[in-house]
Amino acid sequence: MSESMSKRGRPRLLDKEAGLEVAARLFWEHGYEGTSIADLTKAMGITPPSLYAAFGSKEQLYQQALEYNAERENKHRLDLLNSDVPAYEALSFYLHDVAREFTNPAKPRGCMVSNAVLQHAKENDGIAESVAARRTATTRIIKTRLDRAISDGELPDGTDTWALAHFYVAVVQGMSAQACDGLCAATLMQLADLALTAWPGRKPN
Repeated sequence: MSESMSKRGRPRLLDKEAGLEVAARLFWEHGYEGTSIADLTKAMGITPPSLYAAFGSKEQLYQQALEYNAERENKHRLDLLNSDVPAYEALSFYLHDVAREFTNPAKPRGCMVSNAVLQHAKENDGIAESVAARRTATTRIIKTRLDRAISDGELPDGTDTWALAHFYVAVVQGMSAQACDGLCAATLMQLADLALTAWPGRKPN
C-alpha cells in the first residue's frame, strides 16, 4: 500500500482507494462484526488515527467499502438491465454472471451485499438497515426493468413485477449463500437456468 512519512513521528498517509480495496476484502471475508479496527489497520499497515482521519468511523468505512465493492462487482450487471438489451437476456446474463463471480477463486465467495449483516448485535441495527436498503434498491432496479418489459411486450400485462423481482433477488441471495457453502460454478449455473424457466414472458429466439 502506498504510504509516506513526511517527518519523524507523523502518522503515515494512506492511499484511500487502496485502503478501500483492503477494507472491502476484509469485510467481505469476515463480515462487519467479524472485522475489527485492529484487523483493518494491520492489513492496511497504518495506525488507528490514520484510519479514522481517512475514513471516519468503522461504520463509515464499511459504507464506503460497500460502495467501492458494488461499483466494481455489480455496476456492469445493473447497467445492462438499464440498457436496451431484452429483459430476459439481461436477467440471464445477471444470473449466470453472479454464478461465475460468486465462485471466483480470486475473490471471497458469495456476495458482499447479498448475505451481509443478516444476523447482528443490536448496536449494529443502523448498518443492517443500510445494507438491507441496498438490497431493496437492487430489487427496485430489477422491477423497473420488468415494468419496461411489459411495455415492450416481453412480459404479459398483469405480471406481478414486484413479486418477480423479489423472486430473482432471492435466487441471487440463495446462490450467494450456497457459494459460501462450497457449491461449484457449474451447479450455480444450473440453478440460474432453472430460475429462468420461471420467466413468464416472451424469450428471444
